[in-house]
Amino acid sequence: MKQKFFLLFLGVFYAVAGFAQITPKREFRGAWVSVVHQEQYKKMSVSEMQYYFVNMLDSLQAWHFNAVIFQVRPAADAFYYSEIEPWSRYLTGQQGKAPQGNFDPMAFVIEEAHNRHIEFHAWLNPYRVTLSENDVLHPSHIYHQHPEWFVKYGQQIYFDPGLPESRAFICQVVKDIVHRYDVDAIHTDDYFYPYPVGGQKFPDDASFRQYAAAQGFSSNQRGDWRRNNVNVLIRQIKQTIVLEKPYVRFGISPFGIYRNKKNTPDGSGSDTNGLQNYDDLYADVKLWVEKGWVDYTIPQIYWEIGHSAADYETLIRWWARNNFGAHLYIGQDVERTVKAADWQNPAKNQLTRKMELERTLPAVYGNCFWPVYELMKNKGGITDSLRTNYHRYPALIPAYLHQHDKRPKEVKSLKAEWTPQGYVLHWKRNGDPRNPEKAQYYVIYRFKDKEKTNPEDPSKIVTITRGTSYTLPYIKGIEKYKYVVTSVDRFHNESKKGKSKTVKI
Repeated sequence: MKQKFFLLFLGVFYAVAGFAQITPKREFRGAWVSVVHQEQYKKMSVSEMQYYFVNMLDSLQAWHFNAVIFQVRPAADAFYYSEIEPWSRYLTGQQGKAPQGNFDPMAFVIEEAHNRHIEFHAWLNPYRVTLSENDVLHPSHIYHQHPEWFVKYGQQIYFDPGLPESRAFICQVVKDIVHRYDVDAIHTDDYFYPYPVGGQKFPDDASFRQYAAAQGFSSNQRGDWRRNNVNVLIRQIKQTIVLEKPYVRFGISPFGIYRNKKNTPDGSGSDTNGLQNYDDLYADVKLWVEKGWVDYTIPQIYWEIGHSAADYETLIRWWARNNFGAHLYIGQDVERTVKAADWQNPAKNQLTRKMELERTLPAVYGNCFWPVYELMKNKGGITDSLRTNYHRYPALIPAYLHQHDKRPKEVKSLKAEWTPQGYVLHWKRNGDPRNPEKAQYYVIYRFKDKEKTNPEDPSKIVTITRGTSYTLPYIKGIEKYKYVVTSVDRFHNESKKGKSKTVKI
């Protein structure tokens, strides 16, 4: 028995070690860009802000990230040009005050991100209106027009989730963003019903009396009614997006614990002890995934491996078992990860252990790091480690096959020619780029002469581009290489084989 266990252990060890050395070709690699509590933006001129964002995106591109989740609606205000809500205080220091020249940060970052082949996910906080009782709402704010839609809880103001008017307004904001901006996704985080305030009940008696009975909920089913309110909003947001632009995705980054096992009659919760989405925030995330109301989930599993109340490994395995085949990415806290010691090797932090574990779980499609500012500081050497190990090569975002599962056509007229700009590989698009099912970007691979052509090997990717040309690194014209160019659509489906061209460089 001991020998059998030892051999099993060795097999698992080598499988994990071998897997960890492979950088997957497809992996979501995101970073959250928060604006709440970030004081730097309101001190910047427009040119300084543009420089700051360009530097951030250049860095993320160099580290082979492929998505930013940018907070554009922090508190029922706008970090972009909107005729529905006032400019955000986190942009200019005063709600309703426009930046110089009506500069639109979201439009700027979308264009710059896409130029670097980085997706832009517009992050909205749906219900939150203020963060403290000292916040001053601009006269144009919807709060002043319809104060009956709002409640105060603790020291903050929220939309009342029980009101159809609240949901309609939030969906109006979503529709406006999706219609006017080239976003890749709409994203909401863990703020649904607010985190509990000790000794206070959420003040929704009026809306409960008005709507619960008519919706089939009895007086002792307030929790179920609240969950239904959020369910309806999530479903309506998804419907709003689909009706406007069906290729735009909808993602959620919920609190890391769905339910504790001790609180579930059937024991289906995780072996944890902490705040719960289902019971405390009234967010039935598991239902949303099962019903297809969200396209991806990024649970905020910010704790350490070995945490006494919310162990990282316990939680990542729970979410992997309960994702219903949907896209699951893991929310990683940079600071907590690099400060926590690996229990097997205390001289190292937990990044390696977390990345190796994540990559052994087929249900997990990637990671998102919180926040981008800690990545920019290279906190605990994290970006050095990502760049040299886990993000060593570029990665395509996993294809959203539930939205569209057909491959785009190959490129046309692939040629290599001398131009005033150098030796250039160029091709023609095959299809209208305004059609999300047609080619949106291209992957260029390079193989040595007589080397097996394997486009599943990410080490062979030389670039990913939205353009239709690539300047070859010409040296002496004696080394022969085969270049392969594939097409990829908006859903990240890649053409089957690609077109190839053999050249001497």
